[in-house]
Parts: sequence; C-alpha cells; structure tokens
Amino acid sequence: MRYSVAMTGEVESALRDHLIREDGQEDVLAATYVLSTGMERTTALIRSVIPPDEGERRVHGNASFTSGYLLRASNEARAAGHGLVLLHSHPASRGWQFLSDMDWDTESEYERVARAITKMPLLGMTLGGRDTSWSARFWFDRNAPTWAESVRSVSPKLKVTWNDELRQAPSSTPSQQRTVSSWGERAQGSIARLRVLVVGAGSVGLDIAQRLAASGLTTVGVMDYDAVETVNLDRMVGATRLDAALGRSKVEVAARLMKSSATAGSLEIHRHEVSISDPVGVTAALDYDVIFSCVDRPWPRAVLNAIAYTDLIPVIDGGIALDTFTDGRMRNGIWRAHTLVPGRPCMACIGQLVVGEVPLDKQGLLDDPTYIAGTRREAPSRQNVAALSASVSAALLAQFVSLTAHPGGRGVPAPLRHVLSTHTLEHSPATSGPYCAYENATASGDARTAIAEHREDWRRIVHERATRKPPLRLRAITALEDILQRLILRLH
Repeated sequence: MRYSVAMTGEVESALRDHLIREDGQEDVLAATYVLSTGMERTTALIRSVIPPDEGERRVHGNASFTSGYLLRASNEARAAGHGLVLLHSHPASRGWQFLSDMDWDTESEYERVARAITKMPLLGMTLGGRDTSWSARFWFDRNAPTWAESVRSVSPKLKVTWNDELRQAPSSTPSQQRTVSSWGERAQGSIARLRVLVVGAGSVGLDIAQRLAASGLTTVGVMDYDAVETVNLDRMVGATRLDAALGRSKVEVAARLMKSSATAGSLEIHRHEVSISDPVGVTAALDYDVIFSCVDRPWPRAVLNAIAYTDLIPVIDGGIALDTFTDGRMRNGIWRAHTLVPGRPCMACIGQLVVGEVPLDKQGLLDDPTYIAGTRREAPSRQNVAALSASVSAALLAQFVSLTAHPGGRGVPAPLRHVLSTHTLEHSPATSGPYCAYENATASGDARTAIAEHREDWRRIVHERATRKPPLRLRAITALEDILQRLILRLH
C-alpha cells in the first residue's frame, strides 16, 4: 500500500499563510483529514484548518503545541468523524523534510493522544519555507512513521511535492531532449512521476495514451472493457484490421502502441478491463494523480465528475459533436475541453452533463430506439473522424500541460469550446452553482455518495472475450505478429 496527501489550493493557502511567518520563526497548526482509499494507494484529504486560540501554542524560534490545543483539535476532529493533522514549518528549508530527533519524539508522543480520541492515525506534516514544499507521514503506531510518497495541492495549478526516496525522478533519455527543453528538467521530473489514467481507449483516449508515453511518463493506466471493431478503424489510429478481426481489447491495443512510443527508460502500463461505472473501476481510479475522461456516456462521466471533487483527482474531460445536413454534407463540428478541479465549475454546472440522463443511461434507455422515439429525443450522434479526433486529444493534452507545467505561471483555463464552422475559440462564462452537489462534496473521500454500481454486463463482455478462441489461421498470424513485435522492441 502506498500513501499520499492531497488538499485543495484554498486549504493549502490557509495552511501556508499561517505557517510562514514574517518574523522567520517556526509555527505550528492543526487540521483534520479524511481518507480516500484506492486499490493500491490510500490518500489523506485535508478537510479543515483548526487555528490556535490565544496561548495555545508557543513560538520561541522553534514552536510547540500546548496540551490544550492538542486536546481541543483532537476533539473537534472526532466530532466531525475526521483524523487529526499536526503541522509545523521549517522556514529556512526546502524540499521534502524528514524528522529531527526532537520532532520524531514529539509526534510519536502525540500519536497516542490523537489515536485515543479520533480512532484514526495521526498525520504529521512539515512545510519547507524556502520553496513552500510539503512532506507528510502517517503514524500507525509509536515506533516509526510511514512516509507518504507525495503531497498534492489541487487547484487550476496542480503542485506536487515528491518524496524522492519513495518515488524517484526518472533520468531523462536522449529521446526526450525536445520535451525537456520545452519546460525544463524540474517540471519533467515531476510530470514524469505522475500516475495518469486514461478512461476510454477509443479514438481520443488511444491517441492521448500514446502521447503521454512519448512525453516520458513512467506510469500510465488505460481503462476500457470494450474491444476493437471494424467500425473503429477510421478513428483509432494504430489499431489494425487484425485487432478488429481478433476482437482484441482496446486496452491491449493501447498498451502495445504505448510501448512503441514510450521514451522513458521504463514505462509501467496498467490495463484495467473494467467499467468506471462499477465500484471496482472507481477503486482503481483512486490510485492515480490525474485522469483523462474520454467517455461519451452520461453515467461514466457523472462518476468521473464526482471523483474530481470528492477525491481531489483532476479530471480532464472533453468531447466532439459533428452536425450534418439532411443530404449528408457537414454543417458544423464542435469540440470542447475543460479540467475539473476545485476552483473550476463541474460538468453539470457548465451544461456538459445532464444529471437527469444518468438514470436513463443506467437503464440503457438512451440506446433504445423505441424509448427515443416515444420521448421525441434525438438519437445519440455517432459521427466522428480521425482528423477531428486529433483536435480533441490535442485540446485535452493542452489542458494537461497547463495543469502540470503552468506555462506563463497560469493554470488551466475556463472551459473551452472550439467551433469549426466559424473558426472560433470560446471561453465559457459558466460558474459553479451555489448548490452544486458535486462541488459541495469536495474532499469527502470514502464518505462520498456512491454513483457507481455493481453490474454484470461489462463483466460478461470481458469474460466472453477471454474465453473465445479465434480461428487457427488468425492464431497463426497472431503468433507471427508477437515474434515481430518482440524483435522490434529488442532492436529499439
């Protein structure tokens, strides 16, 4: 199990403003956290700040908590059902901070009190004042802390402090020279360490997965339970006729193409043949730092929309809609891109998710011609072409660069809409709704309202594909293809 910490940019700013003093002395602060539990990673989400009252901490060059402050903060955390966070600053330090003997002894003593009152582990955090970098550790017992691998501040600018001992920055390779020269070694070292998930390996998702691999990322996951079909070949660039004939899974095709385009010394690819609308898919998604939403159904998009806020994992979403005249000529094309983080409106607030369609999607009614005709709804548009799919993936990748590399010191923009017929780029004026259920659940973690449900339909599809035996002729071609791929990789 890996551990990390995440907080909104607003919470991080409040912590930093208190801990960095004008007089250069250290300071202390208490806060609360909840857990977000993935398949392989548990993340503490910082929920609220508990400022000290008069006389509740001592500042004397160093700084210390009083017993009164510790007990009050622990009881406030327990009342909320949260765990306790104790923070202190090292004003003259930079980078990930480890514990001095004095800090170790202090936190290990406080662990007993925090656990007894909150029934949760104590979370200790340190702020390095020179570069506002964070470090964190979980106290599961008094003997030794368990260190987090990263601390993330999630806002329109994603900022990550890495524990180099647990998640080392990969060395740049000769094939990454142009990439590194675009944003520098430091940014590359952070971006390459991000664990990024692509949900939906169709025309857009497949392109994004390959370009992430080419950018030097070391851990990329792909989630899709569908297979390649002949109808996909005019959009899934890189998928072959043999892939369609064999009914290969989209994640298998994506993994093959990512291996070919990877520039990192080592690329770890995770194949998730599951549905994001199922709890098993959600649990897998919680292991990642950034998620690309390349799905076009209301239900999975609602699940991803929720994760962005409840679990503080930025979700980069987009899509395309093509419109034709009755005689088949093209009327217009619109593609959009936006990043879902605290500080930016959710999909429902910007009108890209109709919440009322989620139960219809669950029941399969949005694909039922009889239901569509009876309600006078428009049938879902299925037009898409490779030339414009590339525009969508480019728009989403530009959001990723803005989120992680902060060109010009800025983060992700307001939602964007590209209109092909008028050649315009529109910035959405939409703002967050005051009663938005998604955004009001920010940092709720494991207490989130469940949107995903256990379903057998996707499990049946995956099982049938795994047990289906292709004709002998196709199996022979597949064996030759495997040999060729191995030779190519060895030569590379």
